[in-house]
Amino acid sequence: MTSIVPAILPFALIGVPIDSVGGSGGTELSPARLRDLGSWSEIAEQDRGDLPINIRDRARDPETGIIGARDVIHVTEVLRREVAACLNEGFRPILLGGCCTQIVGALAGVRDVIGRTGVAYLDGHLDLYDGVTSPTGEAADMPLAAALGHGAKKLIDAAGGASLRPEDVALLGPRDVEDAASRGSILPEHFSPAIPLWTNEDIAAEGAAQVAADVRAGFEAARLPFWLAVDVDIIDQAAFLATDYLMPGGLSWESFASLFKGLAQSPQLLGISFACYNPEKDAGLRDGRRLAQLVIASLQEQQP
Repeated sequence: MTSIVPAILPFALIGVPIDSVGGSGGTELSPARLRDLGSWSEIAEQDRGDLPINIRDRARDPETGIIGARDVIHVTEVLRREVAACLNEGFRPILLGGCCTQIVGALAGVRDVIGRTGVAYLDGHLDLYDGVTSPTGEAADMPLAAALGHGAKKLIDAAGGASLRPEDVALLGPRDVEDAASRGSILPEHFSPAIPLWTNEDIAAEGAAQVAADVRAGFEAARLPFWLAVDVDIIDQAAFLATDYLMPGGLSWESFASLFKGLAQSPQLLGISFACYNPEKDAGLRDGRRLAQLVIASLQEQQP
């Protein structure tokens, strides 16, 4: 494992054209669209292109309970290798997804190179289902669980086992806790120790900038490099329509931007992934353009 000081490494783009529903279109189109909507060369020294992966099978596998299980496992293996290679070559990855399925392989690749790593997980959902409890069977329902070593054995084996410790996760913004509990999902408090959780109510009470500062401080005090995983459905549906799982009660755009910026500018930031932007639902491409501009501006400010 390599000793890496994240802030001194340049960024590299990696496109992850996948959609866990098992068909073409949707979030599979987002890497290409996001590239068109931002001047990524201003922050990334390298563009490694789109990975040659997709999820095409719509059948729910009876053994794992996952839609397109064979494709999902392949995606996990490819991402694990690519993220590890990117880090070993001296770059911090920026994954343009795609759906949250990418998290399992990405964090496995980070663990392979870095060892112990944290994650700031910005998502409207817990993502702690498994193939049995998931109401849909989509791999995007379960990536955080798999990264913690919970779920289908074949998926966890593809990632080389767990890549996270519960105490190294900062789970920010989920608003499906009651629904997930009613379906039998494992919950943050079921892990030992419990996964640290900030609800939207916590973020509103404390302020997004302060929450970002608190999470950063925890990682920085521990000298723990961390991954920033972003699912755009953390944002309220009134502020961001271009996603497949619209829910009320999310963060305002301003709160999301403040939370993201505060985390993205940490010297311990090791990589970023973006998930669940669907350009087919983005009339005028307003949401995608605003997302790309936020990311680029935030990371420009991080540069020495």
